[in-house]
This record gives sequence, C-alpha cells and structure tokens, in this order.
Amino acid sequence: MSARTCPCGVSEPYEACCGRFHTGAVAAPTAEALMRSRYSAFVRRDAAYLLRTWHPRTRPATLDLDAGTRWAGLEILDTTGGSAFHTTGTVTFRASYRGGSLHERSRFERVDGAWVYIDGEFLTT
Repeated sequence: MSARTCPCGVSEPYEACCGRFHTGAVAAPTAEALMRSRYSAFVRRDAAYLLRTWHPRTRPATLDLDAGTRWAGLEILDTTGGSAFHTTGTVTFRASYRGGSLHERSRFERVDGAWVYIDGEFLTT
C-alpha cells in the first residue's frame, strides 16, 4: 500500500476514498463504505469520525484509541443489505493488525438518511 492509497484496501487515493467521508464532504452511500471508512478512521486514529458515525443509542461517551496498534489490512468477507435500498445491513470483516486480527460481524442502520454503526459481534476464526 502506497502512502497515497486509502487504508481501507480500495486502490484509490485516501482523499478520493474514505477521506471525503472523514471530512464530512459526503456521507458513505452503503454500509460497506461506512465500514471501510471506519476502518480507515481507526488506522488514522480519527476518534471524532468514529463517534460521529456511531449510532446514538450505542455510542460511547468517549473513545480512546491505542496509538500502539498498527493496522495492516481489511478484508470484507460478507455483506447483507446495506445498499441505498435498505435501512439496515451487516458487514462481516477481518481487520489485521501487527500481532493478530479482529473478525467481526458489524450491524449498521440508517439514521436520518445516513449509515451509522450499531454494534458488532466478535467471531472466532
């Protein structure tokens, strides 16, 4: 991955991919796009974006991101729903970091037309 390539794994520059969601210029159009942008926010330690895209019902008051975590890649394993025609969706993914990986099925919902993260279920690999 080059310095300009988006951390989410799409072969686009960060500014044209997740960066535009992080700045608030546009909202993620699908649950998968939101999932990818949230992964990129973890990579870039953008807690404000993560909190902004978290469902108000399940959002923590604060978010402390571990500066020592070195994210190494995102693999989307499955999606259900989550398109422009849905109000809910799930994204199953594996996010790798130096020393391990996180395997999760995340739930998303539209709130006021925008996709937000509700919660996730950790899966065993």
